[in-house]
Amino acid sequence: MSRARTLLGLVAASAAALALAACSSGAPASSGAASDNEYGLVKAGTLTVATEGTYRPFSYHEDGNGDLTGYDVEVAQAVADKLGLEVDFQETQWDAIFAGLDAGRFDVIANQVSINPEREEQYLFSEPYTVSPGVIVVKEGDTSISSFDDLAGKTTAQSLTSNWYELAQESGANVEAVEGWAQAVALLEQGRVDATINDKLTYLDYVKTNGKSGIEVAAETDDPSLSALALTKDKTDLQAAIDSALAELREEGVLAELGEKYFGADVSQ
Repeated sequence: MSRARTLLGLVAASAAALALAACSSGAPASSGAASDNEYGLVKAGTLTVATEGTYRPFSYHEDGNGDLTGYDVEVAQAVADKLGLEVDFQETQWDAIFAGLDAGRFDVIANQVSINPEREEQYLFSEPYTVSPGVIVVKEGDTSISSFDDLAGKTTAQSLTSNWYELAQESGANVEAVEGWAQAVALLEQGRVDATINDKLTYLDYVKTNGKSGIEVAAETDDPSLSALALTKDKTDLQAAIDSALAELREEGVLAELGEKYFGADVSQ
């Protein structure tokens, strides 16, 4: 009986050891899978980013057929690098970009998505990486306009479909309708209007590309537009990780460098 009990004990011990080995060999696999996709990514190890690819200077192809580049593209790439992830850019038309995010085709949108109350009800946003106030642009040396109150009785060139048209009217300006920024600047440079209102990024991009051409900023709004990476509401862990990455990129001067590269100024704060 003693020997039988000993044999039974050895069998039981062996079975327990096998079971423990099986459990411990399975644990790393489970743990590894979780760490590989701890952010609930569309594809483990990869940040899938939706962007238009036709929105210069934020997301575009150099000369129309080169590699994808732009301010938003480089910001997203830098964030992915900080997170130790590959990046996969999915070029998508703006009209379909949020539907694709909702359907789980992308992890984030990087396409100058401005933060507003309506969008915040449906999506998460990273900390802003682009800050752009509205600006009054005048001919260089014009001292008659230094605030929005000074637009009263002046003539501005604005697109009728823009928010800036409404702001110009609210400021008491006479508005001359134009198709867009290029036409507004042409009229301003010719002296046919006193000013135009637009977002600062548009002005900076124009100056970076064409030089000042005799124009300058006379005043800025107090409530800038903030643009950030957009995520679905379930991606809270990814949102927190992206915010940490952006904070490091800001502290290291990377965001400022990218702003200087594309706009001639730090546009991240």
